[in-house]
Amino acid sequence: MSKDYIVVHPCNIFSQGKADENFEIVDMYDLPNIELSSYKCMIILGFVDQEFLQEKKQIIADFLASKKIVCFFGNLVTNWLPGQQAFIAKEIRNHWDYDISIAKKHRIFAGVKEEDMTINKGVKGFFARGHHPAPTDAEILLTLPDGEPVTFIDRSSTNGTIFMHAGNNLFNIGGMTPSSSKTTSRIPTQLMQWVQEEYMYLAERSVK
Repeated sequence: MSKDYIVVHPCNIFSQGKADENFEIVDMYDLPNIELSSYKCMIILGFVDQEFLQEKKQIIADFLASKKIVCFFGNLVTNWLPGQQAFIAKEIRNHWDYDISIAKKHRIFAGVKEEDMTINKGVKGFFARGHHPAPTDAEILLTLPDGEPVTFIDRSSTNGTIFMHAGNNLFNIGGMTPSSSKTTSRIPTQLMQWVQEEYMYLAERSVK
């Protein structure tokens, strides 16, 4: 059975490679050798070799040009993702500077409490410690206290859709999974539902 999601994985000790059957996990260095036409969404995790991705950025550009979705989780430091700017770390004066706010109601974060995203085991800062400047027409979903866009959707930079989150991956792919007792446990399923709907939207947009 073909899978909808391909995960460009750093395959290092900081990023575990476990995922459910919807995800095809590949070593980032194998990306040039993979046929991508069957996938709807490319997920790129933090700790990837961004200098390597910059060398191979046309692969990602072509994937987006074919009206697909790219989800990036992490801190962008090289120019490999079309239309996106480098990560800017948040200047921290006190713990409130880490507070996450919902800038716009969206199905991905439906029923998710801001405090559950902000605080993990009594500590702030796990969810995001900075931001990426968003393109002018981006749909901004989550922000830091000074309005910095932590999470946004960009439909204008390419023929596809780019989902940017300046933090750890929001799918259940390795690492720490959301606590079932917190509302953040809703995010992975709702994000997957959004990807399916977004893929259909892109297909319908191409017909019009």
